[in-house]
Amino acid sequence: MLTKALLVRLEALPGKELELSDFLKNARAIVMDEPGTVAWFAIQFGPSTFGVYDVFPDDEARDAHLAGGVGQALGPNTGVLFSEPQIEKIDILAEKVPG
Repeated sequence: MLTKALLVRLEALPGKELELSDFLKNARAIVMDEPGTVAWFAIQFGPSTFGVYDVFPDDEARDAHLAGGVGQALGPNTGVLFSEPQIEKIDILAEKVPG
């Protein structure tokens, strides 16, 4: 059962929208090597607002993800591609995912 999630909102700096989109698309390769990250989605809310939504079975997997490659890549890109990330830890109450 999935019990934890993250919602990360990223606001692209002016003129950096395409670079941020590419950054998120390329981040997929990093999470492919994270067994505790059950599902991961790079998303776009609007012209300059992007994000990541991902789900985990427990706190340990979520914490490992935050300390992993994508989490490490956010730091050097803050102020370069996007403003300060807004990271929300979410508890999942119910789910429907493929078997």
